Amino acid sequence: METLYHQTNKQIHEVQTHMGRLEKADAQSVHLVENETQARIDQIFSNLERLEILTSKEPPNRRQNAKLRVDQLKYDCQHLQTALKNFQHRRYTREQQDREREELLSRTFTTNGAQKKILDVANMLGMSNTVMRLIEKRAFQDKFIMIGGMVVTCIIMVLAVKYLT
Repeated sequence: METLYHQTNKQIHEVQTHMGRLEKADAQSVHLVENETQARIDQIFSNLERLEILTSKEPPNRRQNAKLRVDQLKYDCQHLQTALKNFQHRRYTREQQDREREELLSRTFTTNGAQKKILDVANMLGMSNTVMRLIEKRAFQDKFIMIGGMVVTCIIMVLAVKYLT
């Protein structure tokens, strides 16, 4: 039992160091490292099952101590399993966010022809091209006025917070 206990304890420490390598692994090798780590954790669980059987065969005066040691190993192994699952979940979430980001960046945003429709309606109403250009110029100027107003409002809010608190 002692040799199996020490071997299992050593495997747990190896998996703990392996988890550090998992965080630093590049995108291509992360799956291989994950699979290897999961295989090691499965091996530890099988060793723990054998240790539980051997614990029940220990003499009564050493059984309680052996059971405590095996329970501690079991707790450590469950902690490693949870850490691996958390890492996999974070990696999956990160990959999904990357895919969504790429999808958004590749998408082209249009005004759905709204400006063209407005021009068509204006032409139907008989507005001249000069009036249309003046309206577009005014819209452009209004955008700068809006941005300036937002900046001034932010400055006023910062000053109010600074001097009133």
